[in-house]
This record gives sequence, structure tokens and C-alpha cells, in this order.
Amino acid sequence: MAWIPGILVVAAVAWFVLTYNRLVRLRNRFANAWKQIDVQLKRRYDLIPNLVEIVKDYMSYEQETLGKVIAARGAAIEARGTAAQAKAENALTESLKSLFAVVENYPDLKANQSVASLQEELTATENKISFARQYYNDSVMTYNNTIQSIPSNLIAQVFDFRLTEYFEAGEEARAVPKADLR
Repeated sequence: MAWIPGILVVAAVAWFVLTYNRLVRLRNRFANAWKQIDVQLKRRYDLIPNLVEIVKDYMSYEQETLGKVIAARGAAIEARGTAAQAKAENALTESLKSLFAVVENYPDLKANQSVASLQEELTATENKISFARQYYNDSVMTYNNTIQSIPSNLIAQVFDFRLTEYFEAGEEARAVPKADLR
């Protein structure tokens, strides 16, 4: 009977170690997911100046649109923190949509192979960003659920594991698109 307290101590230590290690793994998973978003955003930032450079000669009357894209890119690069980054990225996405809509009004520009190629690359990159955001949010949800659930929340509180923000779409992304079929 003297071995029962020893077994209980070993079980408690094993539970503690396993729970702590799980929390660390989950935190590292969502940090890695954020870095994957970062890689795709960097790719997008690199493509935008090329697109702007090609279209600016064609779009002499649309300098405001180009200016918005350049400003949104700069704001996105400078953004820090999940909420600020999400807001800046949503603004950049909206400005790119405006640019692509304007490109449709210029037949020569629309037919330009370089513009078409860059649009295709940006679209592919946007899809990768969307997938990376989804994976990030899934990782954050798993992490947040774990640090809020009993009994792992006890270890989370002691070792200062904190809730993490989701990467959220902005209000403009939630708006219902208007279809003008005239």
C-alpha cells in the first residue's frame, strides 16, 4: 500500500508534463501558421509593385486607384499585431479589387500578357493566403479551446498561456456585393 502515493505522484507529474507539452505544441502550431500567412503576404507585396508599374502607363486617368493600392500595400507592410494586420490586409484586398475592376475598362491593358500573368499570380496568392488564414484560425481555435478547458486551463494560467486573436475579415468583406446587370 505504500506504493499508491508514489503512483499518484508519478501520474500527476506525467499529466502535468503531457499537458504543458501539448500547450507548447499548440502555441507553436499557431505561431507557425501565422508565419505561413506572412510568407504569402510577402509574396503578394512583391507582386504588387510590378503590377502597378505595368498598369500606370496605361491608366493615366486612374492615378487615384493606383495611389490607393500603393498606400494600402505600405500600410499592410507596416501593420503589427493580428488585428492591425487583418485590417490592413482587408484594405489592400479591396484596393486590389478596385484596380482589377479598372483594368477591365482598358482593352489594351486587359490583353497585356504581363498584366494577365500578374493578375493570375496575385489570384493564386490570394487563394493561398485564404487557406493560410483558415489554417491559422483553426490552430488558434484549438489552442484557445485547450487553454480555456478544464483541467489544462490550470497549467495555462500558471504558465501565462494567453488567448490569441483570430485573423478576421473586415466589415467591407462582409458586405453583400452589388450586382449591376444593366
